[in-house]
Amino acid sequence: MTIARFRKIALGLPDAIEGSHHGKTDFRVKKRVFATLGYPDKDWGMVKLTVEQQSVLVEAEPEIFRPVPGAWGKGGATNVRLAKAGATTLKSALTMAWRNIAEKPRPRAGRKS
Repeated sequence: MTIARFRKIALGLPDAIEGSHHGKTDFRVKKRVFATLGYPDKDWGMVKLTVEQQSVLVEAEPEIFRPVPGAWGKGGATNVRLAKAGATTLKSALTMAWRNIAEKPRPRAGRKS
């Protein structure tokens, strides 16, 4: 998997846009990040999965997926080793991450008394 292919797949998801944070390229839907390129370095990407999704992918494909170190990883943030990921596998992971954001209702503003 190349960086260009990761970008193309991510931007092919409905309403996905490219942005940046902390000097890294990210992909967003509803103004929220669902994937990042270059974390922790150019050989990796990151997808925001649920803990359950992360567990399934890491167990099934440990050479491709690993939890991001630290608290983010415990919450589902998952690294993707680009050189090992095929297009089908990456599209599936990116789609899951996109759905986790796109299909999640936005929190309502608190009511003031």
